[in-house]
Amino acid sequence: MSNTLAAVGEALIDFIPDKSGCEFDEVTAFSPKVGGAPANVCAAFSRLGGSSRMLTQLGDDPFGHKIIGELKKAGVDTSCISLTDKANTALAFVSLGENGDRTFSFYRKPSADMLYSADSVKEEYFDGVFALHFCSVSIGDFPMKEAHKRAIEIMHRRGGIVSFDPNLRFNLWNSREALRAAVREFIPLSDIVKLSEDELEFVTGASDPEQSAARLFEHGVNLVLITMGSKGAYAFTKTAQGFSPAKPVKAVDTTGAGDGFTGAFLWKLGQKGTGKAELEEIPMAYLCECLDFANQFCALSVQKKGAIASYPTLDEMQKI
Repeated sequence: MSNTLAAVGEALIDFIPDKSGCEFDEVTAFSPKVGGAPANVCAAFSRLGGSSRMLTQLGDDPFGHKIIGELKKAGVDTSCISLTDKANTALAFVSLGENGDRTFSFYRKPSADMLYSADSVKEEYFDGVFALHFCSVSIGDFPMKEAHKRAIEIMHRRGGIVSFDPNLRFNLWNSREALRAAVREFIPLSDIVKLSEDELEFVTGASDPEQSAARLFEHGVNLVLITMGSKGAYAFTKTAQGFSPAKPVKAVDTTGAGDGFTGAFLWKLGQKGTGKAELEEIPMAYLCECLDFANQFCALSVQKKGAIASYPTLDEMQKI
């Protein structure tokens, strides 16, 4: 079985501030860095030596071309990316707190990725793909939502894994309820769901990791990943549970850290040839091995600025 990863959704430019621990209006300069959660996951997967491809649409503008160039440099297959002159590439301005945590201001009304339609998603994009990954930023009420549904339908038909990281961005939605409804619509379509600690209650109604996982299992999910920042990460199947403590490091910028975690975890699954049928049967020792690897990847990533630019290669991982 091939271990190519596909991701559908937004690729954008994150504008990273020149200083942290201050408000937006105190920032004097921003640096453009390629981001967007699904694109980050592909880049993390490819930086480790895996094969990945990104399904999205970008503006036929300098930012769109910058994204394609950076993704190619990270080893991501960009041949499934469309360009349009109907809208610009999405931008996100980031401000950083003292601890490296971020707040976002998006320029996306609409952006090119939102106009990516189901017709753009071709069957052959999934040749050799073992898993499809997506997030919630692009499942709002616009054409990209239907592109997600088509991609997921193809993966289901081909027996591949569908991975979902809601990656909640409240300021992109008209209401919290609209976001919750969209996330809950896509959970039953997913085999793997990854949540951060602060998303548990909003998505599942429970704040305890074990309870949250149990509720997701009721909707047909087979593997639940829960990241707890400096407190480590959990993985749950219906029969096993794994935990890995976080590596103690000084975080400079957490942008893309959760995406790096997901990309590294999926890469590890792909290395072991884990398919949809094996997800429920993963033993505890293997869950912990995957979590340790993903945590190590994150620990290296958060010590540098940006998302993709901060992701280590497999060689760099092995030197630690």
